[in-house]
Amino acid sequence: MYARILVPVDGSETSAHALDAALELAREHDAELKPIYVVDAPQLMYSGPVCDPSLIREALVKEGEHVLADATAKMLRAGVKGSTRVLEVELVGDDISQQITAAAKEFCADLVVMGTHGRRGWRRLVLGSVSERFLRISTLPVLLVPLHSAEKRDLAQ
Repeated sequence: MYARILVPVDGSETSAHALDAALELAREHDAELKPIYVVDAPQLMYSGPVCDPSLIREALVKEGEHVLADATAKMLRAGVKGSTRVLEVELVGDDISQQITAAAKEFCADLVVMGTHGRRGWRRLVLGSVSERFLRISTLPVLLVPLHSAEKRDLAQ
C-alpha cells in the first residue's frame, strides 16, 4: 500500500515516536523511508550583532546530521531501506511545513508520518504546530502520531 514514506524528525521525543511508527509501517510494507530534518534558516537573519548567524546555522545543520545518523542506525537495525536528508528553509515567508511539502513531492511520498504534541486550548494557539500547518496544506495521506501514543500502548499490554 505504501512504497515511499517521509518522516520529518527534529530530535524530540515526539518525532522519535513518529520515526518508530514510520519504521514499523516501512517494514510491514517493504517501503522506502526518508527521514528529513529541516533547519529554519530565515530565523537566523534576526540574530543580534554579538552572534554570527553562520555559526548558528552550522550548529543547527550538525544537530540535524546527528539526529539523522540516529535515524539511519534505527533503519539499519529494523532492516528498512532508505536515506536521510537535512533541508533548510531558505526564503523569508516560507516555513517548515512548506519545506516538508516540497520534500514529500520531490521524494514522491505516498505517506507522511509526523509526531504531534496534541496540545489543546490556548497552548495550541500560542505555540502553533508544524504538524497542524502541514496537515492543512498537504495533499498526501498524513499519519499523526501523538506523543503519548506509546505510553497508552504500554498500558494496554
